[in-house]
Amino acid sequence: MGAGLTYGQLDEASTRLARAIVASGIGIGDRVAYQVDKSVATVVLHLALLRCGAIQLPLNPSYADAEVDALLADAEPSLVIRSPGRSPLGGPWRLLTMDAMGHGSLRDIMSEGSDELPAVTADDGAALLYTSGTTGRPKGALLSHGNLAANAQTLVDAWRFTPSDVLLHILPLFHTHGLFVAAHCVLTSGASMVLLPTFDIDEILAALPSCSVVMGVPTHYTRLLTDERFTAAACARVRLFVSGSAPMTQATHAEFTARTGAEILERYGMTETSMLASNPLAGPRRPGTVGPPLPGVSIRTVDEADRPVMAGQVGDVQVRGPNVFSGYWRRPELADESFTTDGWFRTGDLGRFDDDGYLELVGRSKDLVITGGLNVYPTDVESVLDSLPGVVESAVVGLPDPDFGERVVAVVVANPEIRLEPEVLREAARSRLAGYQVPKEIVVMKSLPRNVMGKVEKAALRNELVERES
Repeated sequence: MGAGLTYGQLDEASTRLARAIVASGIGIGDRVAYQVDKSVATVVLHLALLRCGAIQLPLNPSYADAEVDALLADAEPSLVIRSPGRSPLGGPWRLLTMDAMGHGSLRDIMSEGSDELPAVTADDGAALLYTSGTTGRPKGALLSHGNLAANAQTLVDAWRFTPSDVLLHILPLFHTHGLFVAAHCVLTSGASMVLLPTFDIDEILAALPSCSVVMGVPTHYTRLLTDERFTAAACARVRLFVSGSAPMTQATHAEFTARTGAEILERYGMTETSMLASNPLAGPRRPGTVGPPLPGVSIRTVDEADRPVMAGQVGDVQVRGPNVFSGYWRRPELADESFTTDGWFRTGDLGRFDDDGYLELVGRSKDLVITGGLNVYPTDVESVLDSLPGVVESAVVGLPDPDFGERVVAVVVANPEIRLEPEVLREAARSRLAGYQVPKEIVVMKSLPRNVMGKVEKAALRNELVERES
């Protein structure tokens, strides 16, 4: 497992490792957790686990032992694989180590290979991913081999991946975006990828001239735009820039296009479903939307009674398709609240379709602000604030209010060279928003709390604002 592998070498290495894992006693449906640094060896391990029918649980390398313990207690794995140097984890599982070159005790078991691999079916579990931002007992989404295969083939077709493509891989390998979108598009199409262990602008700029596709989160693109070396010439070979995992501001879209001449393609997906919608590869890409549903995927927006709403009206986003998981790991009590009686998954997102079938997400249902009985959709307010001079980005939340039930509060991040006055921003926003949508308070902060994929953690933001008031 060296620094780079051909497809032939990848096939040989992953098959040999899969046989060793089977010989060690792992069978179809057994859970195998791994907490390792991003490397080519991680891709080999991922494919080996798919081959042997184990349900893999990729873990964020930055998780502390206490966080890992909670997930392992829920998943009950038979085998745990970690990078060398981590503290031992107590539990009934076998513990092996693997470094970025594939060395360690995991390499040692490869001499134990079995001659036969089990027959894995589309319905067998393939991956167990725990959703971010949960509280209390962990909630793991169980994705099948069929879910992953359907998602990968749909994306390869929609984004026209071919063996001549070279993906610049700058995402984590423990998350849906980096593993089941980026890596699987490459592996399904026979393309190549440059696997960078971390986001490093110098390394990215060095690799760009040899790459044809880049997938990232909005933070990646805003950071690239701060470097004057990131120009149209630097990314002249790139045919496709994809962004997801968090919404991108229209200002970033505009700046990116002005700098490079390219348009970023935004798409929409979830841990439980992989990809659901995408702006078209050939056709208008509309900033602020995630495009129409992908082929084979159905998306509807509905009211409180699960009745479809008209185009232009906000509703709860529900989905179904071969990419959608069947339920949460050992949580049958969540079935009724997760799925409708006719089989649609409740995403928890709020959105509206335009007349051309493009979906605009306006927030999470749990982030909806109801003030004085009126609904305020955070993105409606954030898009106005983001367009004001000096505002880099914003986030809108609801805080308890004795009169209105909730009041609209906005947090904005300022351009370091500009001093923002909250009351001036409120007055500017008032001319473009209904009175009930105008934030009762605007707080200026240096940054917004984000998760590892760059998504704003509004629960943490609300807690911070409440603590400031107490």
